Amino acid sequence: MNKIYLDNAATTAMDEEVIEVMAQSMLGIYGNPSSVHQFGRSAKSEVEKARKNIAKLLNVTASEIVFTAGGSEADNMILRNAVSHLQVQRIITSRIEHHAVLHTVEILKEDAGVEIVYVDINDDGSINMEHFETLLKSSTHKTLVSLMYVNNEIGSILDVDSVSKLCIEYNALFHSDAVQAIGHYKVDLQKTPIDFVVASAHKFHGPKGVGLAYFKKGFGIKPILTGGSQERGARAGTENVHGILGMEKALEIGCENLDEDAEYIGGLKVYFIAQLELHLPEVKVNGAPMDKISTNYSILNVRLPVDSQMLLFTLDLKGIAVSGGSACQSGSLGGSHVLNEILSAKDSLKTSIRFSFSKFNTHEEIDFVIHILKEILNK
Repeated sequence: MNKIYLDNAATTAMDEEVIEVMAQSMLGIYGNPSSVHQFGRSAKSEVEKARKNIAKLLNVTASEIVFTAGGSEADNMILRNAVSHLQVQRIITSRIEHHAVLHTVEILKEDAGVEIVYVDINDDGSINMEHFETLLKSSTHKTLVSLMYVNNEIGSILDVDSVSKLCIEYNALFHSDAVQAIGHYKVDLQKTPIDFVVASAHKFHGPKGVGLAYFKKGFGIKPILTGGSQERGARAGTENVHGILGMEKALEIGCENLDEDAEYIGGLKVYFIAQLELHLPEVKVNGAPMDKISTNYSILNVRLPVDSQMLLFTLDLKGIAVSGGSACQSGSLGGSHVLNEILSAKDSLKTSIRFSFSKFNTHEEIDFVIHILKEILNK
């Protein structure tokens, strides 16, 4: 049976070079980075070297990088710090954010009385910039803007330059969950000043269970995990040494091959859309059309003409792995909160599938998927 993995927005296969780096570190770098003996010092040295290299790739300083267990923890760390440590009283976000943001801001509203306001979303998944500026103007309370760089379900890309400029103009802090962007796009945090950024290694062919939070210099950090002074007091817990080294290698590979990967993977997406238009014209794209400016080159969310509750299961039986919106909320009876926000009530009842591509996919795989979709929908 074919095994075709088209769920790369959920997680990616690790690059062989990453696995090799991690295996070598497990064999030879097993000291606790907090220990003062030579084994600990060796581990600490490797962690700090990785921090410096990752910081260089993002054009920031090493002291601004905090290693975490992944993107969700990093989002929590930033949002909670903004309220408890930076006196943020108001958060502007959108209803199509990852639940690591949406659920956290709701808790902050309940527990800390933070005002939460939601910017309007256009039909293509982009934010309404006019409404966004109106929200920034409408209050003198200390405000944090939390908007994701690339949407994980429909691939819409935030105009981070414009958002950053408006945040600076209206004296608001800016946090962006860049989990679907870092490792796939050039992210220069000096060129586009964002105060807080999140990344997760397993989204760019690195290991699961490790990520980072970027805190712009000058913003202090109070840990949400306590019990030790690791990460310069920002996060308790022994560092995931081999995970951090794997993330460093994966990001290095991703940044070295940004243009090449974007061209190849974007070509797969264009080819997939062309085959859908040729063989299944009744299938429609959710969000923005294929456009390198407004939508991500690796995520394609499509809507079928019918409601087919068994479709994902049927595709899985054929060896095809995809998601119904976001894998982070698979099984949710409420469906995709992102699609519910941008689609009409009628269209949101139809079955939608998220295909997400990587450098390991092929045109032959896409041909097979199109063949299977034709079989299913033409029954």
